[in-house]
Order: sequence, then structure tokens, then C-alpha cells
Amino acid sequence: MTESNSSFDLIISGADLMLSSPKSPTQFKVEQMDIGIRDGKIEQMGTLPKSSAKEVFDAKGLLVLPGLIDTQVHFREPGLEHKENIQYGSRSAVAGGITAFFEMPNTNPPTTTLEAFRKKVEIGENTSYSDFAFYGGAAHDNIDLLPKLENERGCCGIKVFMGSSTGTLLIENDDLLKKVLLKTKKRIAVHAEDEPRLLERRTVSENSAGDVSKHAEWRDAESALIATKRLHKLVVELKHPAHLLHVSTRDEMEFLAEHKSEFMTVEVTPQHLTLESPDCYLNLGTLAQMNPPIRSTEHRQALWKALQSGVVDIIGSDHAPHTLDEKNNDYPNTPSGMPGVQTSLPILLNHASKGRMKIEDIVRFMCVNPVEIFGIKDRGYIAPGFEASLTIVDLKKESVITDDWIESKVGWTPFRDQTVKGWPIATLIRGKFAMKNGELHKVETRPLQFLER
Repeated sequence: MTESNSSFDLIISGADLMLSSPKSPTQFKVEQMDIGIRDGKIEQMGTLPKSSAKEVFDAKGLLVLPGLIDTQVHFREPGLEHKENIQYGSRSAVAGGITAFFEMPNTNPPTTTLEAFRKKVEIGENTSYSDFAFYGGAAHDNIDLLPKLENERGCCGIKVFMGSSTGTLLIENDDLLKKVLLKTKKRIAVHAEDEPRLLERRTVSENSAGDVSKHAEWRDAESALIATKRLHKLVVELKHPAHLLHVSTRDEMEFLAEHKSEFMTVEVTPQHLTLESPDCYLNLGTLAQMNPPIRSTEHRQALWKALQSGVVDIIGSDHAPHTLDEKNNDYPNTPSGMPGVQTSLPILLNHASKGRMKIEDIVRFMCVNPVEIFGIKDRGYIAPGFEASLTIVDLKKESVITDDWIESKVGWTPFRDQTVKGWPIATLIRGKFAMKNGELHKVETRPLQFLER
């Protein structure tokens, strides 16, 4: 289309667009054209007269991606707001080019009741800088409630912790896990570490004499593999979809490559793709402590192999911030987790600049696959009729990641002082700039909408 008499709210002019379609979601092509946006949706694409728009954003030389979604963050609200809250976590998201997030239930109180879930949605509607969805949490005492919880407005599914977690959020044996699967229909998200093995090996951390590298020895590859095999067996038996979070081991990836199933989708994090032991523990100390742990070269290389061979479906940040005061205690009296939602895109763009992945891989793992796997409405594609929730990047821009840039309440990143090539320039939510050239703006946000499954 070459001409239009429409009146647009915004035209994004002269950009390169990363295009695919619902019929061929992972067949990408890049074309240069304008995007005409009205009432929060993409209305027309082509060569559009700039006089027909209230605002024009010159995007020549920039690449427009469908809005990226981070499907695993911990924003700590309610109860742990000294570390993070939905407002600052979502500011961090849009600063890093993320247009929506899925947030986890290990808050205080945990998100295990309808009241707690609805309170989070209310907080999101009042304070979030990006669109959002929340996981309900599975616990011993709420399994009968899960069918109602997963159907709440803004619920992306139920989260299961198979290994040590916060408070009551622990489904440590197969009988309980089977009950959760039988009660739910949506894809459950699972932290797979084997609780009996973690308890058995706890003395490894207790006798570590402050050596945080022992964290990966305590929470070893076998503890992850045992839990992953247990989960896989049940989801295949019951034909129930599950999403395996933050896979960190060669052992799991080799198993999953041989047993890839429509019922099991797989996530990796930028941290596990980028950092490795022992260097990360020598350089970062307890700032590198997370669950599951950062592991050795052989495991990191296996994650890349799995990503490139089709075993991996999604990249999520597992943004899980703690204050520097908390992190600066002696291991093992230190919490696991690190910020990540703001740095995911720059770190992945940098990997792409070095040829480790393609830009379309980032779109597939952080937009198209989340949309298709979880059934998110009106998202995932740059095409007329879809939401104008978009991520705009400059592939040539080199920047240094600094603590000062981080919007998270904790104000630090494990990637501090790293130079990256590729940078988020703008984040649009339904045609409004939540971030433009590094400046943040509070726009109207809402819960993500999901298709009936």
C-alpha cells in the first residue's frame, strides 16, 4: 500500500521491520516500510504520508521487533518491596525493551489465593509501566482452588516449585505434582530441582567455608535432571502441558533432545547462556548466586547447542533481585537471584552481533513462542489488526551496561561494565512510548489477554 488518507496517532517512519505471520510464525523477513498506528493498533503499513499522523517517529536505520515479553520475573510485591516492586520492576522492563512480563508467585503473602491474585492485578493496573500477567502458585493447601485461580483475569498459569522455595510454595513429591496436573488445564511453569536430593546434599553448602562456587556443587546437575525426568514422565502420561524453567545443565538438554514432547516447552536464561563457573564466582562472588546455579563451560555450551538445535523454546530473564546488603553476607547466608529483565535484550543483541544467534532468534524466543505457547491475544506480529506493542532497537549502537542505567530498586547488574553492541531505543505499548531514547513514560497498561484453550 502506498497512499492513505487515514489520520494516525503515530507513524513509525522508514524502519526495518521484523515480519512473520501466525500462519508461518517462525519464517521471518525484514522489510523497510512505515507503520501507521491508531487507537493502539497497527492500522496500515507501507509508504504513508507523514502529514496524516499526529506524531511521526523517524526510525530510519533502526529495527522494529514485535513487542518482547519476559515470561519469568520476580517483582517481589507484596511483602518484599525493599528489593523490588511492580512499579520499578516494570520500569526496568521497558527500559530494556520489554513490553510485558509474567510475574512469579513467591511473594509475601504468596499468590495462592484469589484475593492475593486480584490484589496483584490491581497493583499492576495502578503502577506498572508495561503490560503484565501473573502466575498463581501451587501449594499443599490450595490444590482444589487451582482451577479458579488459573482462570482469573491476567493469569498466565500456575507455578510449581519442585525444589526448595519460599514459604509454602513447594510441591516436592510426585503425588502432589500429579494432583496439580489433574486440577489444571493451562500450561504449568515448573522450577525443577529435586527436593530430596537438595536436602540430602545441604551439607555441601553448610560446609563451604564461604565459598559460593560450592552452590553449583550443592545444587548439582543430578538434582536438576532427576526433577526434570520426574516432571516429563507425568506430563507425558497425563498429556498436560508444562513449561520447564531456567534449564541449566547439559544433562537435562541431552535428555530433552531425545524426549522432546509437545507437552514440554523449555526455557533458558541469558545468565546461563553468558556467565560460567568458576570465573563468575571469582569476579562477582555472591552476586552470581542463583537457582539453579551458574555452571561450568560444558553446561553453557550445551545450552547454546540446545538453543540452536530446537530444544529451547523460550528465553526468560528470571529477574530475581536482592539488595547489595543482602548479597554481601557470607555464603551460604546469602539469597539466590539477580536482576535481569533490563539486560536480557542488550546481552542477547550482543550475542547476535558476535554470530552466536540471529536477531530473529531473539524474536522467536521472547515474542512469537511466548505468544503461541501461552495463547496471548493480539500480540506477536507486526501486521494490521495487531496491537502496536513494539520493541525498537539499534543494532549498531555500542553501549556500556552500568549500574546507573538499571531501573530496578536494587540498582545493580551482574553485567556491569560490559560493552555490548545492540541497544533498545524505544518500547511502545499499544502505540504509546513507554520508553523513548532512554526516557521512561507512564502509559496505560493492562493485564495480557489469553485465548481459551
